[in-house]
Amino acid sequence: MIDHFNRSILRVAQRDGSLAQNDLSKKVGLSPNACWNRVRSMKENGVILGQTVRLERRKLDLGLVVFVMIRTRHHSADWLAEFRKHVEAIPEVIDFFRIGGDYDYLLKVVTRDMESYDAVYQRLISRIELDSVTSHFAMETICEQRPLPV
Repeated sequence: MIDHFNRSILRVAQRDGSLAQNDLSKKVGLSPNACWNRVRSMKENGVILGQTVRLERRKLDLGLVVFVMIRTRHHSADWLAEFRKHVEAIPEVIDFFRIGGDYDYLLKVVTRDMESYDAVYQRLISRIELDSVTSHFAMETICEQRPLPV
């Protein structure tokens, strides 16, 4: 059950996953043991999937963000499994969604520059038949990697 305390734990942990258990428990108003039990339970139930470190992509020379819209004529389970495997093998694709509307899939690609994006694009179209691929280039980052609104 996701109650007030669990939501508080999730809000605080999303902002700083490196907090020690004692610090987390103080911020949410629980004893360290009660807080630890709640975190453990949320991990066991798949609410908390792990801990990650947020990186400043521009300081890592990853200044280009591209949203790639894909349309396909193929909708079989076998084709989707092959497409999913192909896309997941491209490390520059950091988000991958099946969507409704005029397009079938949306990919978020993060890479150095236009030349490196072109290499990603060539890999993307190399093995899978796609009807259309449309790229939208981000000009400015306004908000990125925001915490979930719990």
